[in-house]
Amino acid sequence: MIPATITPMDKDYRVDYDQLADYIRWLTKFDVGGLAVNVDTGEGPHLYPEERTGILRTLSSIVKGKVPIIAGLHARNTEEAVKLGLDAKETGADGLLVFPHPAFSGESAVDIIYNYHLEISEKVDMPLILFQLQPTLGGVEFSPETLLKLVEIKNVIAIKEASFDARKFVNVIRILSNAPKRITVLTGNDNIIYESMILGAEGGLLGFGTIATDKQVEMFRLVAQHRFKEAREIWEEILPLEEAIFSPPVRNYRARLKESLVMMGIIKTPYVRPPLQPISEEERKMLRKILKSLNML
Repeated sequence: MIPATITPMDKDYRVDYDQLADYIRWLTKFDVGGLAVNVDTGEGPHLYPEERTGILRTLSSIVKGKVPIIAGLHARNTEEAVKLGLDAKETGADGLLVFPHPAFSGESAVDIIYNYHLEISEKVDMPLILFQLQPTLGGVEFSPETLLKLVEIKNVIAIKEASFDARKFVNVIRILSNAPKRITVLTGNDNIIYESMILGAEGGLLGFGTIATDKQVEMFRLVAQHRFKEAREIWEEILPLEEAIFSPPVRNYRARLKESLVMMGIIKTPYVRPPLQPISEEERKMLRKILKSLNML
């Protein structure tokens, strides 16, 4: 289970590196399979390049050699993607989660999507994770033809499937089962984490993984041991928290995660960078009630 990390910020909406270091030390107390940074949960698309580098440098100083570091890669064009990928590699990343580009949208985009990933693979030369993301969060869903072409790329080792749709998730599993090269399927579907594992996911790269982390690590372990009933009990226990954090509008899940982590005493400030907005007092009360019911406060 790979948590997608949040990015603590101060009241001026600047990255708070001291809070970040404390938060990462807390998160790595659990038996996680890696950390994903500068991704959607960490407001990666809203960060400046120098901030992404600073965040990676902070993580690398704490966890390098202990757990893999996956860096989110989002760029304005292919040339920049290569540059940022090389910067991430030099700063301590062990792999890249390649975010969808706006040019991927629309019909007949197979060659655009393939060539973007191919150039990153050839010029950066490090493990790549594909990213199928629901359009609500600015993503795209890959066609069967696109998926099968992407799998041919040497450095593609996995896919994060985050359509938040069980049928689409299963379709990806089926398509990849016929691919000439096997890659790892990581669920990014925070709404069906347990179900994704039953349906064929081999792990998860999850925003929800940054909270109730110990419970989710245990759930993944139980599934791996085929102890499905016990794993389902954990999922059903924490599901009210997941449903609250990822309720509509989904974009507010980062603010809800930060508010929850502040209540738990893990971070000090809940600020999200505009245009993201803070949540209401009513939502804070709801989150506090759920966290109390789970004995997380």
